Amino acid sequence: MRCTASIRDVVVDYELIRRDVKNPRLEFHEGELYLIVPKSFREHEKIIRRHQRWIYNRYSKMQKIQELEQDIELVTNRSVEELKSLVYKCVVIIEEELGVKPEKIRFRKMKTKWGSCSSKKNLNFNTFMRYLPDEMVKYIVHHEMVHLIELNHSPRFWNYVKKRYPDYKESETKLSAYWSLIQQKCQNNQS
Repeated sequence: MRCTASIRDVVVDYELIRRDVKNPRLEFHEGELYLIVPKSFREHEKIIRRHQRWIYNRYSKMQKIQELEQDIELVTNRSVEELKSLVYKCVVIIEEELGVKPEKIRFRKMKTKWGSCSSKKNLNFNTFMRYLPDEMVKYIVHHEMVHLIELNHSPRFWNYVKKRYPDYKESETKLSAYWSLIQQKCQNNQS
């Protein structure tokens, strides 16, 4: 069932879904808000009111991502081999800067993230990065290499990132916009 809620200065549409679940939950998928509740649950507006700050923040971020999508373009002429070459060059520079070295570097198609770092100091990079401009690739490599120092996303981790990328939050938002655009345009391409 389609519903709306007024939160601060915006009207947010959401889909109310009744299912065999124990607890209500909110989800955002592809810019849409879903409120999933137990079949007999009758006070769904209370859930919206209780979580209005979270909804507003997520909704605002989604709006910004959709606006950014209009102004960005994907790199369409880079092969996976060219991506690998760029990543390896970045790794060499960042190794010197951070004083860390990965054990292994792998590339594969990933469904939900740009990269990962294991506790064994192995880095994995998403081959969809081939569609990103150089500065975004460099940011992702730096981000993953900082995980060689700090494995989680703690304040200490972000302080390391901030040293090279003081506007890292903007980079993270841009990456979300690129991800959305790649999902729309390149999802079926081989990477």
